[in-house]
Amino acid sequence: MQLTAVLMHADEGGFVALNPETGTTTQGEPVDEAVDNLREATTLCLEEFALTLHEAPLVTTFTVPQSA
Repeated sequence: MQLTAVLMHADEGGFVALNPETGTTTQGEPVDEAVDNLREATTLCLEEFALTLHEAPLVTTFTVPQSA
């Protein structure tokens, strides 16, 4: 099963990793560790909660004014 990993720089260093399909979130440093940790956490989540995927999510970016 192919899932999505969204990685963002963490304030304290390293990365926060999020799987939007399940809501699973973890962290790690470097990127490979963050993704490995996310894979493990998501696997554990899926053992408890079934997930039915209909299609891959569309991931994009958008901008907001800097004053927001």
